[in-house]
Amino acid sequence: MQSPKVPENELQRLDAVKSYNILDSLPESDYDNITKLIANICDVPISLITVLDENRNYFKSHYGIPFRDSPRDISFCGHAILQDDILIVPDARLDERFINNPLITDLDAIFYAGMPLINPEGYQLGSLCVFDHKPRVLSTTQIEALRTLSKQVINLFELRKKNTVLEKAKQELEKRNSKLNSFASHVSHDLKSPLANIISLTDLLRDDDANKLSKESIEYIKYIEESTKVLSDYIDGILLHYKADDLLKSKREDVRLDELSEDIKQILISKTDELIFPNDLIVYNINKAALSQILINLVDNALKYNDKPNRLIEITYTSNLFKHKFSVRDNGIGIPKDKQEDIFEIFKTVKNDFGKSSTGIGLSTVKDLVEKLGGDISVESTEGVGSTFSFTLAK
Repeated sequence: MQSPKVPENELQRLDAVKSYNILDSLPESDYDNITKLIANICDVPISLITVLDENRNYFKSHYGIPFRDSPRDISFCGHAILQDDILIVPDARLDERFINNPLITDLDAIFYAGMPLINPEGYQLGSLCVFDHKPRVLSTTQIEALRTLSKQVINLFELRKKNTVLEKAKQELEKRNSKLNSFASHVSHDLKSPLANIISLTDLLRDDDANKLSKESIEYIKYIEESTKVLSDYIDGILLHYKADDLLKSKREDVRLDELSEDIKQILISKTDELIFPNDLIVYNINKAALSQILINLVDNALKYNDKPNRLIEITYTSNLFKHKFSVRDNGIGIPKDKQEDIFEIFKTVKNDFGKSSTGIGLSTVKDLVEKLGGDISVESTEGVGSTFSFTLAK
């Protein structure tokens, strides 16, 4: 018996084997289907998908035998990986490489055919092979089947490697997002308290010293108040943006749109404003938490960018077989035609003469929520007349 020679590129070949994370992995039906198929095509009792480690011949899939590996120094596949094409041994008892091999004497492995599993970089990782207990030959069709299915095994190996890389990248991204969410939450929380103090102190200063302050000082206080309001909006927007994904985990439920609208009315609508919404209308099987946040954002924007003495907002709803369809219409200042796409990009703001500043976070968060719920959002707007935001959510 001759033990198989070690390939000249053995170190690089072993690195390639390890890169697939295939050794000692659990059985998988995709591989088992291939060994069963090739055994039937070749009409043999045993078929294997093997990967050669440093000292053993590991069986990723084994059809017809109960064990999962064998010593490399007695393996037929150790010889197969030294070739670029199929190795066929019609009768191993007559081949000097295998005479007195324990696989022949103990397992009656007489016939062998093995196609090297060659990865895209050219390394022979192992083989797709078949055994029989008697001498025989393979037909041209059977040999071609071994070649074809060996390529499919390599495709599975490559897919496994890509999935492993993707999974690691996903875990790393989740870890970074978690740290970023934690950072945003802590920073925002830590900024809230001093901001609240600044707002309170400016209110006290204005009330206590109203008659003592010069016109310029009152203007300065006004600037401070406006700046703190902008910063507060940024903080609220950042918190909402990073907590938006948590809303997606909320359960679906049936929602009475008039009750939801009444809640929004209590939060945002003043006596001089009007919020119109459908009565006695139930939206079935929808994420209420996410829908509430979307509508609150859109209604709040409709009020914020509105210079009319009587601000009007209307919520409408329709549906089809696949989508919930909502719209929020207002009679506000409108959005320039060439800026209507920009408003959905995070931190993008649209300058206006109305004097209201924007963080550029709210609508980006709304768009992100809508799209993750299987929908889309758009706007139609005329300057000086108003805007209509329309969005869909998947049923």
